[in-house]
Amino acid sequence: MASRLSAAVCGVAIALSLANVAKATSEASRFAKATTETDVDRSSDVDDAVAGPAIVGAASTYNPFKPGWREGGPNTASGERYDPSAWSAAIKTNLRNLFGGVKYREPPKFALVEAKGKKGVVKINDVGPLTPGRIIDFNERTMRHFDPSLRLGVIHGVRVTPLSGDDWTPGPVG
Repeated sequence: MASRLSAAVCGVAIALSLANVAKATSEASRFAKATTETDVDRSSDVDDAVAGPAIVGAASTYNPFKPGWREGGPNTASGERYDPSAWSAAIKTNLRNLFGGVKYREPPKFALVEAKGKKGVVKINDVGPLTPGRIIDFNERTMRHFDPSLRLGVIHGVRVTPLSGDDWTPGPVG
């Protein structure tokens, strides 16, 4: 009798587990579809907002809090504090005017950045002399999108295009 009861309990447990797996799979596929549709809409919006010529060059990363950092400080050109977890970057000083300034206490500018088959909207809140040949310095979060291991150090063939408006949400574009 006890073995029949434990077999019945086991059967019920398996049936419940399978039902939960099916429900989770259904919700996951619905979520994936919604995310994909949102990414497509966002990509279309970004492409429509291109506000200037694309600049192609190399990108590197910077963090003024790391030992040995040669220039700058914790505050960016826009007056914001450097945030390694935000989607932000510093543009080369002589490209500042292509982005409408990037001035102290003014809203940051935004750019569409494309590299290694990926796209992202990046907040341009800093400027700098940068190393010759480089056009943009990503903060660590942005660099991780394009180089997840942070081993490349420099990414060549990066395309940076100014975006019109100041109401963008920085992050990946699908």
